Amino acid sequence: MGAQIAVPAPLRNSALLGLGVHRPERIVTNDEICEQIDSSDEWIQSRSGIKERRFAKQHPEESVVDMATSAAEQALAAAGLTGAQIDTVVVATSTYPFQTPQAAALVADRIGTGGAAALDIAAGCAGFCYALGVASDLVRAGSAEHVLVVGVERMSDTTEPTDRSVRFIFGDGAGAVVVGPSDEVGIGPTVWGSDGSQANAIRQEPDWVDFANNPDQKRPWIIMEGTAVFRWAAFEMSKYARQIADKAGVALEDLDAFVPHQANLRINDVIVKQLELPETVAVADDIIETGNTSAASIPLAMEKMLRTGQVETGSTALLLAFGAGLSYAGQVVKMPPLAK
Repeated sequence: MGAQIAVPAPLRNSALLGLGVHRPERIVTNDEICEQIDSSDEWIQSRSGIKERRFAKQHPEESVVDMATSAAEQALAAAGLTGAQIDTVVVATSTYPFQTPQAAALVADRIGTGGAAALDIAAGCAGFCYALGVASDLVRAGSAEHVLVVGVERMSDTTEPTDRSVRFIFGDGAGAVVVGPSDEVGIGPTVWGSDGSQANAIRQEPDWVDFANNPDQKRPWIIMEGTAVFRWAAFEMSKYARQIADKAGVALEDLDAFVPHQANLRINDVIVKQLELPETVAVADDIIETGNTSAASIPLAMEKMLRTGQVETGSTALLLAFGAGLSYAGQVVKMPPLAK
């Protein structure tokens, strides 16, 4: 029969122990964006709610790993932990410019983990909630003690400066949380999925191999079918938000906050209306100042709500991310502390 394989003790609870962010210093207004696209500040605000966004520096470079490390250090400080106490690092990103080595391994080294397990997750704008789901399950099962989760993007590198359909939407930044064991449930079950039949709605074109073989063509950029994405997100996401709340055993009216992916203020307004959320539920609106930062969107929005006093540490929030894939993910969480 062979030797018996030991398994960890019964499942533990997991929670968000600390949150940190990195917002690039460079603020890019709609007027600056419109210097290269045929649009206006009024049109951009009316269609998306965005007034400005942040772009990472080019010289000296404010890289994906730089921003991820900055956010990670703040999350560690908020959690009262050192890098050596992190045994797993998960980085959600679609804009890290190298296929190998993974960004997570470099972040793990920079924060001094001493050799933590490290993996990247590419799930578009849903990446952070995907990574959070993985981290929570690792902690609950006993496969990890403390997991650092980072959502980070340099979308300014991947959107063509003169493309009117996407350039005004995206921004750069990073957000990180530390996930660890807890006496109480701090992270609910993850609800996630994808619809690959609509993969063309948000895509990169051409692929890098094709570009390498045909360098005279336009370099790869992110392309988005805005109408298709709007319809999918605005009219499907409320269904998944209800599933997330139901799976966590939390009534929507008992939430303190709703943190949807900051893709478009109009989309989020539609979702809130369909959910019939009461005014007592604060709704994240970080997109106004930050734009759509893809995998960094959820933690950046959480940080703004905590920093501005919309919610407090320990408040109950429903996270809902959606984007390329087309994919979605979310969970109910207790809001974490920020570094003091």
